[in-house]
Amino acid sequence: MCGIVGYVGHRNASAVLIDGLKRLEYRGYDSCGIAVINGGPPQIVRSVSRIRGLEEKLEASPIHSDGPMCGIGHTRWATHGQPTEENAHPHRDCTGRFFVVHNGIIENHLELRRQLTAAGHSFRTKTDTEVLPHLIEACFQGSLEDAVLAAMKQADGIFSIVVLSADEPLTVVAARNGPPLVVGLGDGENFVASDVSALLPHTRRMLMLNDGEIAVLRIQSAELRDFSGRATCRPPQTVTWTTEVAEREGYPHYMLKEIFEQPAAIRNTIHGRVQPDDIVDLQQELKPLEAFRRMQRIVIAACGTSLHAGLIGKFMIEGLAGIPVEVDYASEFRYRHPLVDESTLITAITQSGETADTLGALRYARQKGAFSLSICNVVGSMAARQSECVLYTKAGPEIGVASTKAFTTQLVTLYLFALFLARVRGRMSDEEVRQRTVMLRRVPDQIEQILKHSDQIQSLAEILVDRPNALYLGRGVNYPIALEGALKLKEISYIHAEGYPSGEMKHGPIALIDAQMPVVAVAPQDSLYQKTVSNLEEVKARRGIVLAVASEHDRDISTVADHVIRIPKTDPFLNPFLAVVPLQLLAYYTAVRRGCDVDKPRNLAKSVTVE
Repeated sequence: MCGIVGYVGHRNASAVLIDGLKRLEYRGYDSCGIAVINGGPPQIVRSVSRIRGLEEKLEASPIHSDGPMCGIGHTRWATHGQPTEENAHPHRDCTGRFFVVHNGIIENHLELRRQLTAAGHSFRTKTDTEVLPHLIEACFQGSLEDAVLAAMKQADGIFSIVVLSADEPLTVVAARNGPPLVVGLGDGENFVASDVSALLPHTRRMLMLNDGEIAVLRIQSAELRDFSGRATCRPPQTVTWTTEVAEREGYPHYMLKEIFEQPAAIRNTIHGRVQPDDIVDLQQELKPLEAFRRMQRIVIAACGTSLHAGLIGKFMIEGLAGIPVEVDYASEFRYRHPLVDESTLITAITQSGETADTLGALRYARQKGAFSLSICNVVGSMAARQSECVLYTKAGPEIGVASTKAFTTQLVTLYLFALFLARVRGRMSDEEVRQRTVMLRRVPDQIEQILKHSDQIQSLAEILVDRPNALYLGRGVNYPIALEGALKLKEISYIHAEGYPSGEMKHGPIALIDAQMPVVAVAPQDSLYQKTVSNLEEVKARRGIVLAVASEHDRDISTVADHVIRIPKTDPFLNPFLAVVPLQLLAYYTAVRRGCDVDKPRNLAKSVTVE
């Protein structure tokens, strides 16, 4: 969702804010703005579209100061109100003394607006955010902190805010009730942002705000309180990511860089979890062990790409560990009142650990007595804190909005989890586990082989670049890869694409197939290979264009495919790890050829922290 950054200290606040917003632009890029207090009246600068427009305004009219400064900045992903300069953050109250940036939704904003209008407040926009500075102004009685706390008690929804006031010119107040906020601790300066990546150039000492917590930042202090005003205290975490990790390192886009980082990310995810004797050991992360022995079913809740990982995880866990698995859209899960109890393991899969729908599903299942596990990428995230156990995917920062390395590391984590369950529940011998982990260790090298042929995949983008539609097919454990390939294409190239189990094609989608329809098939040699080939025969009989992802020594596939991308042969459960990489590249190169903004696809944001 939206990107937030705040600063108090002796540097030029506008420069710090702009740098932070650039690092957060992947979270929203409809509009942006900053508000700065530098010893005189507050100054606000806003712009529609990207950060560059804001920079140009500041270059024309710089904000200078010889003394300490504070400021807040925001890059927006619109929920209420169109992307216009007036709707851009920061928003201010009637008097121009209070400034707010906000991520999330104020669900009772219409009711609050009516109350504030009746009390004499005048509104400039229809956005939900604008009620906040007016509400804080109405609550202000000499203390910005107290005014923010009073306002939070009246606001409903999920939201994070950062606030400035001309009445306390060197104070920044931040509050979290859902979407993430991170406080960065400096020497004679302090920071706040919605993501660690915005703060890494300045500090590695971080405090992750909890839900229902407020931070009061001044030049020499950072104080935490809960929404009742009671002080909270904990040591900061030291973040080990380097700023270089979050940079493009010469790649034209973050997405391409992250596709090529997948071998290293997978090795990191395996490291420390497979012992020198090739036995999977997750006992340090999964406690108590007895909970995993006695559970009778697993429910996986996730959204988007993480949901596709969960679908593959279902095949792995049921096939290897023999435990029934249900996979559910997190956004729908709790609204159908699912049957969950103490015998259920709820598994939340989320790259950010902050996805609102997934957190809601996790909370619902825990309230019903389920034991909880999160699979996520961000240490200290809300999902990690709200679960009894967590398995980190160790992908490192993923900046591209369309997820790539987070997905493959989720698959690795789920596979390790399935092997662990199979072993501790007596479904698999140590020797069987060793055979499978040996093949898993080969996966990074095999992906590197695929990446060496990226030029071939780039040339195949010609098949898709001018097509309005595409169909993706797969069977068994590979059909979620068809879903994921189709999702990647539509996310970043804006081509309408649908993924289906191959056997379902004749139950509807076959009506779409003609000489103009490209069909991308995931068809490695496994137990369902001949059935997949039969489905592709049906496509060819209707003159469809077939592009197949197939095993490297498969010669028969050429009889039904116009174009073939080869992947190394591996265990059937590991085929998705390899097959997804060409589909990521195919989507990427198609989007580039179409002139799309690959890292910042329209209408999408990296972490969806509202329902």
